[in-house]
Amino acid sequence: MKQYIFPQAAGIETLELRDVPMPKPARGQILVKMRAASLNYRDLNVAAGRAARGTLPPNLVPLSDGAGEVVELGQDVTRVAIGDRVAGLFMQNWLGGDMEPYHVDSSRGGSIGGVLAEYVLFDQDGVVHLPEHLSFEEGATLPCAGLTAWNALYAGKSLRSGETVLILGTGGVSIFALQFAHAAGARVIGTSSSDEKLARVKALGASDGVNYRQHPEWQEQVLALTNGRGVDHVVEVGGAGTLGRSIEAARIGGQVHLIGVLTGGEIDPTPILRRNTVLRGIYVGSRQMFQAMNAAVLLHGIRPVIDRVFDFADARAAYHHLKGQTHVGKVVIHIA
Repeated sequence: MKQYIFPQAAGIETLELRDVPMPKPARGQILVKMRAASLNYRDLNVAAGRAARGTLPPNLVPLSDGAGEVVELGQDVTRVAIGDRVAGLFMQNWLGGDMEPYHVDSSRGGSIGGVLAEYVLFDQDGVVHLPEHLSFEEGATLPCAGLTAWNALYAGKSLRSGETVLILGTGGVSIFALQFAHAAGARVIGTSSSDEKLARVKALGASDGVNYRQHPEWQEQVLALTNGRGVDHVVEVGGAGTLGRSIEAARIGGQVHLIGVLTGGEIDPTPILRRNTVLRGIYVGSRQMFQAMNAAVLLHGIRPVIDRVFDFADARAAYHHLKGQTHVGKVVIHIA
């Protein structure tokens, strides 16, 4: 079988395709024939050798997010059957409850091997069944971006119909947050540097868009759109460089869900106190959250937004496309 590895993790061009022996499931494990994988911003950091903590394992198989078909079972497997369509968990052992440090140590495509391979071993507890209306390509977008957005809007003080959500940009997490919020009857305001992207966002259900190149103080536009009140939720993917404006764009007592670290800078905590802001750090989610999200995806017929699908042989091109930041939604690799 073939799998990609980063023998050096010193840039996208070091990604290498190798032939390796077919793995065999041990007790409690399953073998999944991978059909698709998707990329996240984190994968660009991994490609550059930047680990969330510590160092990356040698010859790391990249990517956390993938979907495929169960083709072989180890002994004592009861959760899945041969032929089941599944997606893997980002953190293989975070099944429910609060996140613990040892959960992070089971993160695919970072702490342990990922899914950019023709076949991958999973523990039977480390997968969920795909919603039946989704393709493998669509299902592969759920484990990180989809679940992160779900955690932000529903695992804390839950989003309610009639509330307002601000999304930043048009990446995977932001577009999922738009879809989940729209399905719940919430108003969505989006930001982007491109009017063309804002038109896409509105077509997906956003009520308003703000071009932050035309309006560098974009939080003022958001406040004007909400009659000075501010939004109930901000899905904050920028990091320190945008966090201050996100806090100002949120209503007093509103929630800012801190997800991304795309921008550098520092943050003054004073506005958080002054505005009674709830600031939540979000790091993907548990299997319990994943199953709740899948139930909503199935009920509402939500289909993930895929910007482009690349062939398995063109994996490097998929990385470069994500790095170019021209995408709306997810970048996916089809594994034949």
